[in-house]
Amino acid sequence: MTEPTEPTEYRVTAAGVRKAFGDNQVLKGVSFTVPRGSATTIIGPSGSGKTTLLRALNALDPPDAGVIRIGGPQDGVEVDFSKPVSKEWLRRYRAQSGFVFQSHNLFPHKTVLQNITEGPIVAQKRPREEAEAEAVELLDQVGLADKRDQYPFQLSGGQQQRVGIARALALRPKVVLFDEPTSALDPELVGEVLAVIRDLAVEGWTLVIVTHEIQFARAVSDQVLFTDGGVILEQGPPAEVIGDPKEERTRQFLQRILNPL
Repeated sequence: MTEPTEPTEYRVTAAGVRKAFGDNQVLKGVSFTVPRGSATTIIGPSGSGKTTLLRALNALDPPDAGVIRIGGPQDGVEVDFSKPVSKEWLRRYRAQSGFVFQSHNLFPHKTVLQNITEGPIVAQKRPREEAEAEAVELLDQVGLADKRDQYPFQLSGGQQQRVGIARALALRPKVVLFDEPTSALDPELVGEVLAVIRDLAVEGWTLVIVTHEIQFARAVSDQVLFTDGGVILEQGPPAEVIGDPKEERTRQFLQRILNPL
C-alpha cells in the first residue's frame, strides 16, 4: 500500500482558485503545487479559507474559477472550474483523492469492515474479496485489526477517525486530504491519530492536511502553506514558515498559537 515517491512529479497543481459564498470572497486566486510523495500542511487563523481550499481540491465545494489537476501527466485529471464540467468528468476528478473529515462521517449501521469496503465495492466496482483483504491490511496498518466487526458507536473518537483514514486509503487515491483530523477529538486521543498520519507521510503517501496542530505541522510537513484572508501569504519548508517566517502576519499568528499566555 505504499505509494512510490517521485518528487519531481506534482500530485496536485492548483492555479487561480477562487471561491465565494454570496458576497464573501473566501478564496482569492490561490495557486500552489504539491509534489508526489510529500506532506503539505495548511495553517492559518479561523476564517482564512483553509477548509474551503481543501474542499475545493476535492470539489466538495467546487471553486468558481481556477484550474486544478490531481495526478501526473499520464494518469491525472484536470478541471477548469471556470467552464462547465460534466458529471462524469467531475466523478473521475473526485476519484483521484480521498477525504478524511473532522467528524469521521462513518456509516453508523455498517461495521468497520463494511465502512472501509463500501467505496471500493460500490463506487469502484472492485471484487468484494479483494476489497475486504485490502481493508484488513489497512486496519492492521492503523492499529485496529481487532475492530473489523464492530460498529462505530463501539469505538472511541480516535478509533473512528483511524477508520476514516483507512476508508480514504482504501480508494487508492493519488492524494489524501485531511480536514483538521484531530479537532473533534478529546486531547488524549489526538496523539494516536497524528501518529497514523505521520506514518503515512513516512511511507510516501501524498498528503494535504489542514491542521491547527503547529508542532505536528513542523514535524510532518515537507511544505507549509500559511493562509489568511483568502490568499497564501507564505509557503515553504516548515523550518522557514514556522521556524523563521518572513511575513509579520505569520509571526503574529504563530506567536498567539505557540505562546498563548
